[in-house]
Amino acid sequence: MPTVFVEPMNLGDLLKYEAPNLYSRDRVTVVAGQNLPLGAVAGMVTASGKVKQIDPSATDGSQYAAGVLMQNCDAHLADRDDGLMVARHAIVSDHALQWPVGITTGEQQAAIAQLKALGVLVRQGV
Repeated sequence: MPTVFVEPMNLGDLLKYEAPNLYSRDRVTVVAGQNLPLGAVAGMVTASGKVKQIDPSATDGSQYAAGVLMQNCDAHLADRDDGLMVARHAIVSDHALQWPVGITTGEQQAAIAQLKALGVLVRQGV
């Protein structure tokens, strides 16, 4: 029986275009208590400037999409200040975006519109 190999998601699967000279990227601090994958749509907590996975029911600022994580970030024990997020002037692939469990299609579409307002375009089928 043949062995099936599944290649994990990589940055090339997510990021289809970014501006030169690292203009599209932001170094961010990821809030403790999370283990976020590459492609996680992130929201920024207004009071701290730290990011966490978008939560449409939140009221701390993280209900709005602020960008997309460009790497896995294991912050389950403590804040991680080495997060990397695409935050502007970029194109990402929709199939590589990672959403929280239970998010509705309408909430996803709202977040995609928020990313578009930041200059992060989400393209289907790329």
